[in-house]
Amino acid sequence: MDSSPVLALDLDGTLVDTAPDLVATLNMLLERDGLRTLSMAEATEMIGAGVQALIERGLKAVGADRTPEQIDRLFDEFVAYYEPHIADGSRPYPGVVAAIDRFRARGWRLAVCTNKLEGLSRALLRDLGIIDRFAAVCGGDTFDIRKPDGQHLLRTIAKAGGDPMASVMVGDSETDVKTARNAGLPVVCVDFGYTPVPVATFGPDRLISHFDQLDEAVDAILAARTT
Repeated sequence: MDSSPVLALDLDGTLVDTAPDLVATLNMLLERDGLRTLSMAEATEMIGAGVQALIERGLKAVGADRTPEQIDRLFDEFVAYYEPHIADGSRPYPGVVAAIDRFRARGWRLAVCTNKLEGLSRALLRDLGIIDRFAAVCGGDTFDIRKPDGQHLLRTIAKAGGDPMASVMVGDSETDVKTARNAGLPVVCVDFGYTPVPVATFGPDRLISHFDQLDEAVDAILAARTT
């Protein structure tokens, strides 16, 4: 570890709008099993806690029960279909790439801290052509814990070779706010991500509506930290 600050970003709903491909995959499974499909608005609020949670929430929404063994099968089938289609419609949010490049130019290291499987996270970032910007990509299966456990964030920062005391989390949900709080770190949230309740409800340190506002938000947090 050195003194480099790390900007640790959530992936789905924060860095990348992944809903088009996640919802398409979920609906493929539902339709194949003779169940009704979900609208984008319905399903988007189910994203953020990993593939298994998305499947379980989707099944609950359409009133379908499945055994744990069936859920495991659906999980495997979801991943097998999703990976080759992972960037069909998914795109970085407006201003994301420019913002993270500005932070890199300022000497920050970048990391992804997500509950998405690490392999899928890397595949998505690779297919979008931005994986080389990140010093660490840590998913829900990278460690023996996951968000909102604060250790997921702290270990991600350590893997990126940075100093947690100089680092900031960026997310879109209650889980991200809880993760940052559990790690004792500040958090900036975007207000356009995947959350059934407005993320402002959970009291992030700063709230932004576009990545053009990220520099100012982070600088304000750091200024407050030193006063």
